[in-house]
Amino acid sequence: MNVEGIAPDIVDCAVKIHRGLGPGLLESAYQACLTHDLRKRQHEVECEVPVPLRYDGVLIEVGYRLDMRVDGVIVVENKTVEEILPVHHAQILTYLKLTSLSLGFLINWHVPLLRDGIKRVVLNHPSLPMTYQ
Repeated sequence: MNVEGIAPDIVDCAVKIHRGLGPGLLESAYQACLTHDLRKRQHEVECEVPVPLRYDGVLIEVGYRLDMRVDGVIVVENKTVEEILPVHHAQILTYLKLTSLSLGFLINWHVPLLRDGIKRVVLNHPSLPMTYQ
C-alpha cells in the first residue's frame, strides 16, 4: 500500500479513539490504542523506534525515538499538550529528515476536537512541497 493509502487509516483510527476516550489521558495511552487499532487494520506499527544521527560519516546515538512508524513509511508523533509549538513541528521535520521519510502526523490528543489537534507534515514528497496541513 502506498503512503497516501495508509494516511486515511491513521486519521480515521485517531478520530475514532479520540471520540471514544476524549482528551485527558497520557500520551502513552493514546499511542497504545492507535497501535492496536492500526494493527487491527493490518498495518505494521513500530513504537519507540530509535533514530540514529549520522554526522561526518559517523553514526551517533543521541536518544532520538519516533513515537510510531506505520508500515515503515509514515511517522506519527503523539502529544498531549496545551498547544502545538514550533518545537513540535521542528521535531517531526527532523525525524522525517533523519529517516528519509516524506509523511508524518503530529497528533495533539489534548484538544476538544481532534481535527484541531492533527497536523499532516509533508517533507520532500515526490509530488508536493514541504507543507503543514
